[in-house]
Amino acid sequence: PYEYPQYYLVNPAAYAVLGAYMFLLIILGFPINFLTLYVTIEHKKLRTPLNYILLNLAVANLFMVFGGFTTTMYTSMHGYFVLGRLGCNLEGFFATLGGEIALWSLVVLAVERWMVVCKPISNFRFGENHAIMGLAFTWFAASACAVPPLFGWSRYIPEGMQCSCGIDYYTRAEGFNNESFVIYMFTCHFCTPLTVVFFCYGRLLCAVKEAAAAQQESETTQRAEREVTRMVVIMVIAFLVCWLPYASVAWYIFTHQGSEFGPLFMT
Repeated sequence: PYEYPQYYLVNPAAYAVLGAYMFLLIILGFPINFLTLYVTIEHKKLRTPLNYILLNLAVANLFMVFGGFTTTMYTSMHGYFVLGRLGCNLEGFFATLGGEIALWSLVVLAVERWMVVCKPISNFRFGENHAIMGLAFTWFAASACAVPPLFGWSRYIPEGMQCSCGIDYYTRAEGFNNESFVIYMFTCHFCTPLTVVFFCYGRLLCAVKEAAAAQQESETTQRAEREVTRMVVIMVIAFLVCWLPYASVAWYIFTHQGSEFGPLFMT
């Protein structure tokens, strides 16, 4: 996969389509996330603790743009992963790190909303220190997923059309303990975040509905309930749309090792 074009896998036109799709993601993703950072840095009023996690999401997405999308666009133009083993490790690492930071940022955002609205701790006031701890946690959790493959617990390999690299779900190569790492990743980096998100937004929704029931004649309260309900539904759907397909496909491939999978499916 590092030495010559892999056009025998799929029609060469598929590589052009992949490159064009990556270019589309770049021109959509870079301006939005860069402007988020720029506007927040320029306007002090936006630098609130609750907005820190949104900045973290923007940084994570830029990791994906530069470490993942740009690299894949470049390699797809050559028809194979032209950057070699080191490049594969770097691309796989930064793409995984960015994706995991975004994942755990959504989790921290859910916890923040729950703490602020439901107040499980009396007299709790969300401040800058709490926001910084939340950011530090996202980077720690993301690193706990992205770093091990660099040091032998699983590995990064070219996948699908061989133009991008990811964690090895596909083989039982000796010495890498792929099975244990995939189980660890699926439970700790998908099921656990999913459970936390559902719990936090579920409790938030219950709290708002209870407040609305206590003030049934208040139009403001009823409107707030509708807004929160819409926000909860959007956040949960966004989480599932972003991560359920990837996690499901990865788990399916892992549990059906030895079966034939097309490169387009694996890409």
